[in-house]
Amino acid sequence: MAIINEMFQNLWKTITSAGWRDVLDIAVVSLIVYQLLKLVYRSKAMRVLSGTAAVLAVMLLAEILNLYLLRFLFSTFVTVGLTALVVVFHPELRKALEQFGSANIKKIVTREILSTWETAIIQTVEACKMLAWAREGALIVFERAIHLNDYIKTGTIINADVTSDLLRNIFFPKAPMHDGAVIIRNAKIGGAGCMLPLTGNQNISRDLGMRHRAGIGMSEQSDAVVIIVSEETGSISVATDGMLKRHLTPETLEKLLRSIFIPQQEKEKPISDRFFAFLRGNRDE
Repeated sequence: MAIINEMFQNLWKTITSAGWRDVLDIAVVSLIVYQLLKLVYRSKAMRVLSGTAAVLAVMLLAEILNLYLLRFLFSTFVTVGLTALVVVFHPELRKALEQFGSANIKKIVTREILSTWETAIIQTVEACKMLAWAREGALIVFERAIHLNDYIKTGTIINADVTSDLLRNIFFPKAPMHDGAVIIRNAKIGGAGCMLPLTGNQNISRDLGMRHRAGIGMSEQSDAVVIIVSEETGSISVATDGMLKRHLTPETLEKLLRSIFIPQQEKEKPISDRFFAFLRGNRDE
């Protein structure tokens, strides 16, 4: 009990003597930990992380109670386990590094044309609506921060405006590129007939076909938004971060795409534009 009281006293002394540098240090570390937790949430790494936390709790208990043998065993386990964690967390670490490395600094200071994204979204939703009605399958990938150059190269490079007619022609059952995916980059069709990686998740529903498995796999390997139109049922689904939202209406699909891409373009306007927009808003009031 005395050890616990002493530990809390030391903690209180540390808190009361902390300066602004210590607060900044804690804030940065907290942000890093938060981002890591977001990265591994709902993945197999989360279960490993929970097990690691349990091991650390036992080590702390052994340290407080002076259990020498248990402390020795767990310290040896941690030394070996650090290497194992790097192997287990390899997909998540790779995804994080890709997101960091693919950040486009120019987009932060340049203004995107909002109407271009609105047109792309409206045309995509219209195409999905017609394809679903005709029971024609489709696989449409919206690229975000992580570049999908390697996947675009597997298909035919198009670089055309997004139109409902063009998407429907690409996914027409007898068209040569209908089995592949369309990848949309910067509100334009970057490529069609592209090959996507299949998910390795064995727990997904057995009634999902190859398009759904490819869509989920693409969302696991990147931060892309993937739209899947089922050829069998005509239902519309969206895959993001390895998760699949099924049986969406065209209206829900449009709201989802707008929530992801339209606000993003607003945030990427120059600071001066946002400042004058704020002043105009106040003047209108």
